[in-house]
Amino acid sequence: MARIAGVDLPRDKRIEIGLTYIYGIGLSRSQKILADTGVNPDTRVKDLTDADIVALRGTVESQYQIEGDLRRWEAMNIKRLMDIGTYRGRRHRMGLPVRGQRTRTNARTRRGVRRTVAGKKKAAAKK
Repeated sequence: MARIAGVDLPRDKRIEIGLTYIYGIGLSRSQKILADTGVNPDTRVKDLTDADIVALRGTVESQYQIEGDLRRWEAMNIKRLMDIGTYRGRRHRMGLPVRGQRTRTNARTRRGVRRTVAGKKKAAAKK
């Protein structure tokens, strides 16, 4: 089992796709890493040699900001926006869409499902 940056890569996938399971590595970055290390992108993760794994691990951990460091960096950027009171920061704080999307009809994932209250009937009193 290949473990890079604290992530267990899926054994039966091609290494090109397996690297994308690491937070901060997408397909294009994965292809660039494989080109730099000289590992064949069509190789399955379970078929990698120890030398390949060491080369990949060294390249990924030394040249790229990934996993915990990247999550921390993104959280600090969002916190900075909220602290200085920018429009984007206020939208983050309120849990609303940040990038200009409409909220009148959409944005259910950010706003949550809200129930309507109009026309509510009272229950009949029992004697």
